[in-house]
Amino acid sequence: MRIDDVPQDQSRTYRGHHKILYATRNGRYEAAPSNGWAAEEYATEQAVADLHAQSLAAYREAASGKRSPLYYYMYCYRHDETSLAQSAGVWRWRVRRHFRPDVFARLPESVLRRYARALNVSVAALQTLPPAPLNPFAGDAE
Repeated sequence: MRIDDVPQDQSRTYRGHHKILYATRNGRYEAAPSNGWAAEEYATEQAVADLHAQSLAAYREAASGKRSPLYYYMYCYRHDETSLAQSAGVWRWRVRRHFRPDVFARLPESVLRRYARALNVSVAALQTLPPAPLNPFAGDAE
């Protein structure tokens, strides 16, 4: 992309900030600030909406007793099994097992602390569902 073609679409996702893109001028790459691109903004909004829908579905499963609160918090804070396992230092198969309410209820404090630290919530919060689904990143879409 040439430096004159760097998008300047006033993206709401950037909130007045700029992103550096690399573009060419006279055959050489240079850093060029961009304040957004409409196509990128649309894709980001769609992705955030999908993540929120996954979080709501996970909340319903946890609230019905089919899954543990860990399952909901994983989606609420935009993790998947792999990233949660890596963040908490737990094998992925164990993470899946801990989604079972009966297994989750028997977890030792040390494992709960690992999950709580990975999700940046307290152990007490991790053990219970909030009264309504959280949207910790709601401000990102405004």
